[in-house]
Amino acid sequence: MITLYDDIQRSHAPETFLVAGRPQPIPEKPIRIDMLMRGVGFVGSQVEVPPPIGNDILALVHDQRYLTFLETLRERWAHVPELSDIPLPNVYAIQRSTLPPIGYPEAVVGQAGYHLGDGACPVTSTTLAAAKASAACAVEGARRVGGGERLIYALCRPPGHHAASDLAAGFCFFNNAAIAAELLTRAGHRTAILDIDVHHGNGTEAIFYDRADVLTVSIHCHPKRFYPFFWGYAEERGRGAGEGFNLNLPLERGADITVYMAALETALQRVTDFGATRLVLASGLDIAIDDPFKGFAIRTEDFAKIGARIAELRLPTLVVQEGGYPSESLGDNLASLLKGLGA
Repeated sequence: MITLYDDIQRSHAPETFLVAGRPQPIPEKPIRIDMLMRGVGFVGSQVEVPPPIGNDILALVHDQRYLTFLETLRERWAHVPELSDIPLPNVYAIQRSTLPPIGYPEAVVGQAGYHLGDGACPVTSTTLAAAKASAACAVEGARRVGGGERLIYALCRPPGHHAASDLAAGFCFFNNAAIAAELLTRAGHRTAILDIDVHHGNGTEAIFYDRADVLTVSIHCHPKRFYPFFWGYAEERGRGAGEGFNLNLPLERGADITVYMAALETALQRVTDFGATRLVLASGLDIAIDDPFKGFAIRTEDFAKIGARIAELRLPTLVVQEGGYPSESLGDNLASLLKGLGA
């Protein structure tokens, strides 16, 4: 098994994010890489650096003006009077989904309110380079899995599944799993995304919500009292041509492996019914019992059970790293999942 990772990803290192209106230490920090690499070492995986990607690849799922916004944000923000170090909007485009479309502002503060979905996506001077390198891991992973390799691990950090086509949110800037799925689909594969992060993959859902050619399935903590709050309900099944091609399986907080495996059976049956030929596994290790977000109660040995059941599908699989935050078990949990998948 090959692991894809570029050390540029370490350069994104914001110190805080907003929680209940106050800056708090951010858990999505470079030390995650060291913990995940420990797990990679446990399975003896070779680590390779993926080739860089350009905006043409990102634009497969992301809007051009969003890419332009991220490229120019830091320079333009520096001209804002009495600025904060980290761009933070004071107004949000809360009616962005209405018809007719709301206007698009020229002011950088207004654009920040349009493209930054919450207080958990701090853009530093190195964020763009790190996020592009993260996406490049998923891109190269898709190329290899599309070519027939059985299992690839893309150590994507920062993560991606909360990023929509024109929106950063929840520590995410580019939707790595969505980009990979798009590339696989364009290459002629029938692609399913299975998101096992404790948080709903709302950005991934949004990108494919109107489409029938990519199946999106998410098992997550119920959003009625858990981020991202507004998406991830069972009633969200897709729209138009995409109706029936999005499946959300929200579980109550504290769910253990027995509850989780029952949901996983439903998820895998849907992947099978879809006729998937390639699987993108959006791998959130934050379902662990000792993860700082305290959503689920999955233990290290349980990750092997999850991986082994997914492996029974016998699908070439790209594992894209999503959540999983500093804890004593993080590296062990990754190794357990990868071993279950057949690493």
